[in-house]
Amino acid sequence: MNCLAPALLAVGVLWSTSSQALDAEQRRAEALLQQMCAQCHAVGRSGTSPNELAPPFRNLGENKLYDPDFLQRLQDGYSSIHRFMPTARFGRDDAEGVVSYLRAIQELRKPK
Repeated sequence: MNCLAPALLAVGVLWSTSSQALDAEQRRAEALLQQMCAQCHAVGRSGTSPNELAPPFRNLGENKLYDPDFLQRLQDGYSSIHRFMPTARFGRDDAEGVVSYLRAIQELRKPK
């Protein structure tokens, strides 16, 4: 049994990290968002946004990411209601990657 414990531990670690690993499309989208958005937003799974008015991308919430129009808005030119955010426009493949990446990094909401 003592020989089996390290193997089970290794399998558990690999299992838990593989579910959090990003695929190639998501890594490409993360790099794109770092280039286009990180001046104001926290783009990854941790960190604070450089601009306190810009929400971290990991906290966008399901309502936006699962909105059927969000993908199209990314392609048409997504802009915010505030005047300082530049319009971001993505090709279809990049927009799909961005949505996939954003879904992958969302923090679970704590129950109230």
